[in-house]
Amino acid sequence: MISWLSALWSGGTATVEPAAQRDAARLAQLHTASFARGWGETEFENMISERNTLVHRLKLGHRTVGFAVSRIGADEAEILSIAIDPAYRGRGLSRNLLMTHLGHLAGRGVRTIFLEVEENNQPARRLYEWAGFTVVGRRERYYKQPTGEQLNALLMRRDLS
Repeated sequence: MISWLSALWSGGTATVEPAAQRDAARLAQLHTASFARGWGETEFENMISERNTLVHRLKLGHRTVGFAVSRIGADEAEILSIAIDPAYRGRGLSRNLLMTHLGHLAGRGVRTIFLEVEENNQPARRLYEWAGFTVVGRRERYYKQPTGEQLNALLMRRDLS
């Protein structure tokens, strides 16, 4: 009964699956709602079609509410972006998305994963630290905001082996 109520509250059962070209517009909407500089539909179409890029969508029932994108090079990958629809944040959905995405990266032979995260983005930092990422560097004024303010990024790493 509790799992049924949980599924009802969250909007359905969460599933993580590969994104397709038809998802590009929705992924662009989610990115724009989550970041100061959103990626467009064409950018997502290109990433979905690239062989060295892994794009997953997170669905609740029939609605896409999140995504993860990584670029792979040899046995390393960089997580380019992860986003959850603002209306669905705080429900632990990003953990399922991230861990499933990491599992698929490992399945492709990836041994080390990197990402950048805005230094003051505490929810994202908690997620990555929970998932085993550690800070390995800092990039000054990496993110430029629409106001012109420049924010620092932390470079994080996780080994899968």
